[in-house]
Amino acid sequence: MELTERILSAAEYLRNKLPESPRIGMILGSGLGDYAQTLEDIIRIPYSEIPNFPVPTVPGHSGALVFGRKYGLYIVILQGRIHYYEGLSQRELTLPVRVLSALGVNTIVLTNACGGVNLSFNPGDLMLISDHINFSGSNPLIGPNLDHFGPRFPDMSDLYTASLRKMIREKAEENKISLREGVYAMYSGPNYETPAEIRMFRTLGADVVGMSTVPEALVAGHCGMQVIGVSCVTNMAAGVLPVKLSHAEVMETADRVHDQFQKLLDLILTVL
Repeated sequence: MELTERILSAAEYLRNKLPESPRIGMILGSGLGDYAQTLEDIIRIPYSEIPNFPVPTVPGHSGALVFGRKYGLYIVILQGRIHYYEGLSQRELTLPVRVLSALGVNTIVLTNACGGVNLSFNPGDLMLISDHINFSGSNPLIGPNLDHFGPRFPDMSDLYTASLRKMIREKAEENKISLREGVYAMYSGPNYETPAEIRMFRTLGADVVGMSTVPEALVAGHCGMQVIGVSCVTNMAAGVLPVKLSHAEVMETADRVHDQFQKLLDLILTVL
């Protein structure tokens, strides 16, 4: 079965279970998935039940689509994502984003846990993504173009929609939510970056580094979606502090800033 057929098959399966089409989508990163429980009228569908859907293998990514309402919006949330280092191609791991597009989603919020590269950042900071550097070694748009979704050569000059970022910054300031803004660099993983790589990323202009988000943003842009990216700085990147990095630290920090992160997501929904 061709990729477009697989995407549309998954979308049709989901459409038959929903009261209406969602317009807003979210992908929740490591330790951030329980925001989905704040929705009303929840319909939860495990990835494993959806035809052709990839299933995550990383702790902190439960692997379910959650549909529900909040602030008058009908929303779909992906609890957990597939990472490039788990073994799928970027073309395959971004299938869920295309399924959301086929369901009618036109704005997507991508969240992640990341390492701080900018020396003025601290663990626990929240950052609005203004742009990215793709250092993963691949691209989800490689291969035959999926004409059903977008053009062969999509423009990426305003991938992380500037008008939405402006509104979110203003709302965050009004509500006294501390919010950084900067460039996200993607590294393939699964090992953490070396100190030399982090120095390189800082020289290139990256503020944070992580192992996700970029493939999803590229595909969302190809599908014509508005994209909002939010990073939670869960640790300082390799070489910044004299400590070793661990996934446990990522989860601990994500838990510590849990309430502030949820407030920011609530705020974002109020501007959409």
